[in-house]
Amino acid sequence: MQYIIITVILLIIAFAIIKSKKKDFGIEINKLVSYLGGKDNIINYEVNKSRFIVTLKNVDIVNKDAIQKLGARGIVEIDNQLKIILGDSAYQLKKHIDSLK
Repeated sequence: MQYIIITVILLIIAFAIIKSKKKDFGIEINKLVSYLGGKDNIINYEVNKSRFIVTLKNVDIVNKDAIQKLGARGIVEIDNQLKIILGDSAYQLKKHIDSLK
């Protein structure tokens, strides 16, 4: 009986740790949009597999370091366009920005 109680307590602790480490994606997307200079700085955007490709009015105001810290695997800048490698999150980001416009 003691082993069952100990196992249940350990499972509860493990779930609490996992839940505390899981980030709220909605908040992260809002931060990413602000790091891109806000929704008014975004001219056009599209998703190509794991890449979020965004054309901006002003690339100079983008906080690339903060985008990297949010989990971007890489950022490529070409003129006024950024290609941000986000993985599966790229589609969710596109849907969120669609809802903002």
